[in-house]
Amino acid sequence: MAEVAASVAAPRPTLLRRGLWWAADYVYAGRRQLALFSFPWSIGRPRPTPDRWRRGDPRLPEVYLLPGVYEHWTFLRPLGDALAAAGHRVCVVHGLGVNRRGIPDTADRLARMLAETPAPSAGRVIVAHSKGGLIGKHVLVTSGAAVEAAQAAARGQDPTDAAARATPPSGERPLGLLGLVAVATPFGGARRARIFVDPSIRAFLPDDETIVMLGRETSINGRIVSVFGPYDPHIPEGSALDGATNIAVPAAGHFRLLDSPETHKAVLDGIALLGRPDAA
Repeated sequence: MAEVAASVAAPRPTLLRRGLWWAADYVYAGRRQLALFSFPWSIGRPRPTPDRWRRGDPRLPEVYLLPGVYEHWTFLRPLGDALAAAGHRVCVVHGLGVNRRGIPDTADRLARMLAETPAPSAGRVIVAHSKGGLIGKHVLVTSGAAVEAAQAAARGQDPTDAAARATPPSGERPLGLLGLVAVATPFGGARRARIFVDPSIRAFLPDDETIVMLGRETSINGRIVSVFGPYDPHIPEGSALDGATNIAVPAAGHFRLLDSPETHKAVLDGIALLGRPDAA
């Protein structure tokens, strides 16, 4: 899949502009977090996805939304609404809370959930924000092993041995996954995670074991579309990924770009690219 590059390099934003973007970013994030408590359902009970998300064109890939760390799935509601309006069936992974579990554990949970139901003929695409993109890449890397392990467990065999033997044939799409569209994802880690003591944030350090492992796994980068803006206060390293389709949008910030029409269009374009027969 070809990389989408800007035709003209954008000038570095001024300190004042970056400050304004940073402030607007956190105002938006605060509003989205407060929206979680505006629902009429009891705290602790799963929030149902909108009915319209479950209806869609079966000829289009099914979409699974993955939020970032400290984000409930409702944080991605604007993006989910846009995808549903474009005809996609949109699903969420319930039971993640605010997504503080480790990346490998959450990826295993998602893979097991996907393995429980047959993949639709149009396939599936993970659409993720921030940490969710790392989880999505982990699933792409390990999904073949997850399928083998689930099948072995059903036969009463040792799933660990099956997972170690799993080598999906070339061109196979385990779990029906066409690929991943990631928004503002720190594929190379984020050095600013060092200023935090929370392990769920320090897991983004560039030398973290999982970050290093995912960085080595380049064979599936062609099945990833990375979407990012001109300035991300959380990821100074940027979200461009070698071998992936990188799409720059004019919406700045780490959170606010989730509500941007330009981001929504880029995500839809990314899904369409992954659904093409000649996709990597």
